[in-house]
Parts: sequence; C-alpha cells; structure tokens
Amino acid sequence: MLKEKDAYFIILEKDGVKGIGECGLLRGLSYDDRPDYEDKLTWTCNNISSGFDELYPALKEWPSIQFGIEQTFRQVEVGGSEILFDTPFTRGERGIPINGLIWMGDPDYMQKQIDEKLNQGYGCLKLKIGAIEWEEELKILKSLRNRFDALDLEIRVDANGAFNFSMAERVLDELADLEIHSIEQPMAKGKREELDALCEDSIVPIALDEELIGLTDAKAKQQMLEDISPDYVILKPSFIGGWRGTEEWIELAEAWGVDWWITSALESNVGLNAIAQYTSAKYIRMAQGLGTGSLYTNNVESPLFIADAGLWFDAEKVGKTADRPFFK
Repeated sequence: MLKEKDAYFIILEKDGVKGIGECGLLRGLSYDDRPDYEDKLTWTCNNISSGFDELYPALKEWPSIQFGIEQTFRQVEVGGSEILFDTPFTRGERGIPINGLIWMGDPDYMQKQIDEKLNQGYGCLKLKIGAIEWEEELKILKSLRNRFDALDLEIRVDANGAFNFSMAERVLDELADLEIHSIEQPMAKGKREELDALCEDSIVPIALDEELIGLTDAKAKQQMLEDISPDYVILKPSFIGGWRGTEEWIELAEAWGVDWWITSALESNVGLNAIAQYTSAKYIRMAQGLGTGSLYTNNVESPLFIADAGLWFDAEKVGKTADRPFFK
C-alpha cells in the first residue's frame, strides 16, 4: 500500500527561461530505484551544460531521469510555456479518452469504485485483480458484465504478475466468456516461455507492462517481443526513457503487429502533463491510462482536469509552469 510518493524535479534556467521536468521514480518498481539515485541526479545537474543529446544516452540505465531532462529541455525550447506540443488537446478542443481505474481491495470497496466510475460515464474500466480470492473478483466481473455487454462497457484487468502459470490459465479460461478486452501482466516479469504459451493459447488478449522495465536497447526490446508475442504493450514513459523511449517501443511494437496504449506511473501533474501532451500528438485508438493525477491530496497545480471520462487541458489556464507557487 502506497501512502506517499517522492517526486524529484529538475529545473533548468537559460537566458531567463525556466524549464521543469519530473523524474518519476516509483519505489520498488522503477528500474532505476537504486541507493545512488540522488547521486545520479546531482551528476546530471552538474553536467546539464552538456546538452540533452549528450546527456540522454549517458543516462541509459536511468530512464526516469532521462524523462526528467527531456521535459526540462523541451520546456526551455518552447520558451517556458506549459504547452510542450501544439495539439487539439492543448488547445482545449479535444480530450484524451481514459479508462476508469478500479483499485484492489475487498469486494465492497471495489464495487463502490465501479459504481462511482460508471456514474461518471466511463465506457472503459480497468480492474486491478490478484489481491483477494479470485472467486470474489470473478463474481464482481460477472456482475459487471451482466449489467453491461461488451459494446457498452470495455473491461480490462491488470494482475500485476500475481498468478503462477496454472492459475493464469484458469483465470484466462474463466475470463474468456466475459469478453474481457485484455489482461495485463498475468504472470511475473521474466517468465518468457510461460508468458509466450499463454499468449499463444489464450483467446483473451494479453498486455505486458512490467515486462518492459529494464529493457534499455532496441535489440533487447525486439527480442522480448519475439519471445512472447503479446497483443499489447503498456508504455509508461517514466519507466522506459521518456518520449524517446516510448517512440522506440511504438515503432518496434507496430512493426511486430503489437498494439499499445500509454499509462502514467503516479507522476505529479508535471510529469502527467508531459505524458498527456505527448500522447495527444499520437493517433489514439483506445482509452489511455492517464487518470492518476486525482489520487494525490497535494498535487501540483496544472491545466489538467478530468471530465466526460477523458483527460482535458484547460487552455485558458496556460502559463509558465515555473511561475506556479509550488516552484517558488
């Protein structure tokens, strides 16, 4: 259970223009969650004059810092504005469809969350599973599907690697009749042969998330896609080297016939804003996982808001991030 989350921000000033980037480290999960993380941040700041093109490859083993400097240099490049990409999203003309996220917990707690999201108009729900007895979780899913067919409600589930092979097979068999959109990371990272067998035999599409963490070069990424052949990959920029790392994954995945969507990793609104703007510049085919900003009690102010089951950008509130009170 996560009660709080550390956030690191890199602030660069050049010719009076400030750029800010968030290094979205998530303890216990990020590839670069290491004791010397702050030492590497200090090194990065001390070498910031080297420029982005030299620093980025030097931070290959530190994907969250790669993303932090990517945001920082980009904001300086656009004059300090919060608009990093000019799209219909940042002009306030179009929202990004997002899934409603249902966190693990006892059945009553999960049902309460489901009802809230349905009342808010979500057409896609993502349920975290694997924390309580599977029979209880299956009852919730069956009840939800009995209320809404697959045309009216898309259901995704995320196991976060909770199941062994035999249990994953059982879960997939029982999900098949419920027309589930996908199951995310049914088994723990690293079990490639077993995951490949699941992907080959299952009629429920399988998406991979944790499996991507730690793959820092194109050959390793391609090898994973060849070894497992998933239906989807879930792209968290803070875990995979920011926009540039995400772009490489998209190119490789699409070449392999694998679809994708983009998800935040509990960043503050600074990192979430950067992820959302990049996402809005892509061709979006399905709901994205960008609804995590509202989880915080003390988040950074930003133009982002959620409405009509989508993430929106209030163009009238645009300013320069560095001028917001949090950073003074």
